[in-house]
Amino acid sequence: METSRTEEIAAKALARVNDDRYLLANLIFERVKELGAGAKPLVKMDIKKYKLPDIAMREIAEGKIEFASVEEKE
Repeated sequence: METSRTEEIAAKALARVNDDRYLLANLIFERVKELGAGAKPLVKMDIKKYKLPDIAMREIAEGKIEFASVEEKE
């Protein structure tokens, strides 16, 4: 991926979470854990060729992954 392309994807992903960098970081972190545990990417990116955070960021930028809600753990 080119740098400018990566910056475009990051900007789109950030826009999807209303410019909340903290929320974006948390979404990426959670999705990376899922991908690392064997989840299939929701975008056409080879998990062996691309880094998991790049895949997660693209998924968010394309609207495949969204923040739904947080449930309190008791």
